[in-house]
Amino acid sequence: MASVEREEIDNAPGMTADAQVISRLLADRFSCRAYQPDPVPHDVVHTMFRLAQSAASWCNSQPWQVHVTEGEATERFREAFYSRAQADAAAGAMTASSDFPFPAAYKGVYKERQREVGWQLYEAVGVAYGDREASARQALENFRLFGAPHALVLTTERDLGTYGVLDCGSYLGTLLLAAQSLGIAMIPQAAFANYSPLLHEFFGIPDHRAVVCGASFGYADMEHPSNSFRSRRAATDDIVAWVSE
Repeated sequence: MASVEREEIDNAPGMTADAQVISRLLADRFSCRAYQPDPVPHDVVHTMFRLAQSAASWCNSQPWQVHVTEGEATERFREAFYSRAQADAAAGAMTASSDFPFPAAYKGVYKERQREVGWQLYEAVGVAYGDREASARQALENFRLFGAPHALVLTTERDLGTYGVLDCGSYLGTLLLAAQSLGIAMIPQAAFANYSPLLHEFFGIPDHRAVVCGASFGYADMEHPSNSFRSRRAATDDIVAWVSE
């Protein structure tokens, strides 16, 4: 977030010291696409999950469960994940599927936002317009976990349906802020969900649990060009409709 925008928010009516902390965490957080190899200490990761456990959920059901890798397990997962995705890319077809349907289409402003952030990334890493080979290589970085020393898989109980997924979204948002507060960079990845059968097998996830998404995390490599840009947010007036009468 630009310094002028942050100053406006910090000076907005009703802002408190606590609100300013949240504002800073939200402004500084970004989807990290390159990591240092150093692992996050186990006790720090544990603290991150303890903080996130206070997330709100429908009827306090707390349906989220997380499988998280560290050490050699991360490398085994990275190898299995990348090998499967690389084979699919070479064959031109995906061999797996997701536990939940992906969006039918991005249209209008949603497509515009998707394209904008995509081109921000491509420009940052030097992918030229129309270079499908280079864009495919960049997409495969998802399955290398962007070099992160940790990965996590977030699941919900299938029987809870939409509400379980909604609660997991609440949990993931809280987890992102908890990570940021501890100096941990993270990127949520829908790419994990595309390979849910592999995840079920690798992590021993039972059939009654459904994969919502995954994430890679660790300490950010701020020298990498993929971490040099920030996605933009819509204006509040484009999102909030006031009802006064």
